Amino acid sequence: MKILDKYILKTFLVPFAATFLIVLFVLVMQLLWQTFESIAGKGISVTFILKFLYYTSLSIVPQALPIAVLLSSIMALGALGENYEFAAAKSAGISLQRLVRPLIFLTLILSGINFIFLNNIFPYAIFKQQNLYYNIKKKKPALALVPGSFNSDLPNYQIKFDEKYGEEKNLLKNVLIYDLSSRHGNQKVITADRGKIISEEGSRYMTFILYDGYYYEDHTKSTTSRSKKDKMPASQATFKEYEFNIDISDIVGDGELDQERIKNNFKMLKLEQLNDTIPVLKNSYNELLLSRTKSISSIAKSNQLYKYADSIKAENIDATNILANFSLKDKISILNGSKLKINSAVTNVKNNIKSIKWKRKTLNFFDSEYYGRIALSLSCLILFFIGAPLGSIIRKGGFGLPMILAIAIYVLYFFGNTMGKNLAEESSISSLLGSWISALFMIPLGIFLTRRATKDKGLFNVDAILNPIKNFFLKFKSKKDI
Repeated sequence: MKILDKYILKTFLVPFAATFLIVLFVLVMQLLWQTFESIAGKGISVTFILKFLYYTSLSIVPQALPIAVLLSSIMALGALGENYEFAAAKSAGISLQRLVRPLIFLTLILSGINFIFLNNIFPYAIFKQQNLYYNIKKKKPALALVPGSFNSDLPNYQIKFDEKYGEEKNLLKNVLIYDLSSRHGNQKVITADRGKIISEEGSRYMTFILYDGYYYEDHTKSTTSRSKKDKMPASQATFKEYEFNIDISDIVGDGELDQERIKNNFKMLKLEQLNDTIPVLKNSYNELLLSRTKSISSIAKSNQLYKYADSIKAENIDATNILANFSLKDKISILNGSKLKINSAVTNVKNNIKSIKWKRKTLNFFDSEYYGRIALSLSCLILFFIGAPLGSIIRKGGFGLPMILAIAIYVLYFFGNTMGKNLAEESSISSLLGSWISALFMIPLGIFLTRRATKDKGLFNVDAILNPIKNFFLKFKSKKDI
């Protein structure tokens, strides 16, 4: 390896190592801050918290690597320009392409490493992190209850309250509880002005003590209509104090924090596993659509629709207004029958639209994950061809201007990637387009910057815009003088 190549690699690798660690730390702290409320104060040992941070760091590495490549390429090439090393290299007959050639090979290697990481280590890290997070969250469910929304962490109960206060954060205000233990919906409802949670360490029960409330329970298992339901037995009462226990034996104990409970998340699969799963999901989705289509077809009796042969076609038929060929009684009968079939078909669609949408969205999750990992692994190369020419154009090293430019570019890249992913998950665009939509915008930008840097031009040629305007007005001025 030539001395120049070693020097260029050294100029790039030093800021790359620093920026990678800084970006990784910032992203991990951001994710930790989002999950802090579910982890803090649960008596979790330092070992398990460090495990959670370790797996979180591994899952963040594929995102941190492209940002580090972008920032370090701007810093490295900017520093070379700022120190007039570019000018010295060009005077020696060394082009920009030759100067960055070792960095291109290095970026290709980093893209390969990122691909291997995304395919092997990332699924394992997500698997361990999500299971550990779920188990930590379930460690002390009383602390996991969040005010202002329904909490479903406790088995067979939906609990909502406005405020959680007190020294131990176990006092509740304006409590609403749905008891779902009967498996027949919200047949038991409890409301109270105040409440208290008692949860002793090691106990299999969590005790709720409610004050100044109302109790309602429907004693029917199921019913077909509202009128019948109103006639069924029910009980209701007000109370000053009401106490009941919730069995939390299924909640995670001290020795079960490493238990693997979540295994079917699409982020936990390798690319080959995703590739095997996607056809199965597509077949299942297509079969569901086919069955719903057949159901609607049977309601409309479309198989009975056929064309009459011309030889037996009745004469004097008004083809423009079919109903005009029938009597009033037959018209009413036809319209009522049509209305019943239409209502039945609409009801069929409404009853199945949620399941169809969910199946389609699940398929989109797997599709987007598959193409997204490939796109993310190549993002190192794409962002390098933006950062390197941009650094040579601005000719500024350090963390000042390069940091601002890197953040702005990555925000655009991240925004485009997120927007494409969301559109793909909602079936607005294909998963392939949604995963590569950021690249479609960034690749032309990289080509533009590379051409500008190769020709040793600035970021924008202001004279190219102002000179035609200036010449236009000078033209009129010269005519006036004549």
